[in-house]
Amino acid sequence: MTEKVETVAALRARVKEWRSKGESVALVPTMGALHEGHMGLICAAKKKAAHVVASVFVNPTQFAPGEDFEKYARQLDKDFALLEQNGCDLLFAPSVAEMYPEGFATQIDPGPLAKKGEGAFRPIHFFGVATVVSKLFLQVMPDYACFGEKDYQQLLIIKHFVRDLNFPIEIVPVPIVREEDGLARSSRNVYLSAQERQTALVLSRTLRGTAEALRAGAETQKTLGEARDAIQNAGFILDYFDLCDPETLESLPRFPGVGRLIVAAKIGSTRLIDNWAV
Repeated sequence: MTEKVETVAALRARVKEWRSKGESVALVPTMGALHEGHMGLICAAKKKAAHVVASVFVNPTQFAPGEDFEKYARQLDKDFALLEQNGCDLLFAPSVAEMYPEGFATQIDPGPLAKKGEGAFRPIHFFGVATVVSKLFLQVMPDYACFGEKDYQQLLIIKHFVRDLNFPIEIVPVPIVREEDGLARSSRNVYLSAQERQTALVLSRTLRGTAEALRAGAETQKTLGEARDAIQNAGFILDYFDLCDPETLESLPRFPGVGRLIVAAKIGSTRLIDNWAV
């Protein structure tokens, strides 16, 4: 059975019990509104460690004014049931006051990588992500932590600060989980109307088609330009669609044989991100 705790003290007490028996621990940090993509993370964590801790915390420090913090889906009872069905040992569901007590003033600067891609459009986002993930790492002190490749830039940033700050944690990347029609699973998909849900398929189809074209030798900038046009013509407001180095996220003027396509675009009131390995 899955146990739920809401304080750092209770979390550490349970992890301490496992540690006293020499048992390993994996962490799956989430913001809740769990779906099959998250369960893929739980499955990966179970393969790595004897015990799995999932956190559910909608982190206010990674949302800028005007973003969807207030309306972000919160369904803790459903999340708990889904975690229990999938064999998670412990749910950590802290309050904002537990994570950010009065007077909290420390922030982790994740460096230049956080200023590219998403960082150019959401300047405070990765500062909040790096800070809350660092806190979760110190609260749990897991052997492993699982993160999905859907948030590809986040994954890279976490790998970098784990290396830079010498966290003794192995970061486990988990491939994107997609719907049968190709749409990347996301907690924000619930915001989409039926028509927007259909239009959203343009993102994954354009990513896949662009990857195939680049592998076939198509001219890079012409191909990227056609992809951007296709997304905008479908009704999206496009933030970016780019081919990047898969480790640094530096924009690649020509396809060198390996890269990562990244995209962020808004349909209606919902902003979606996705990416594709080339």
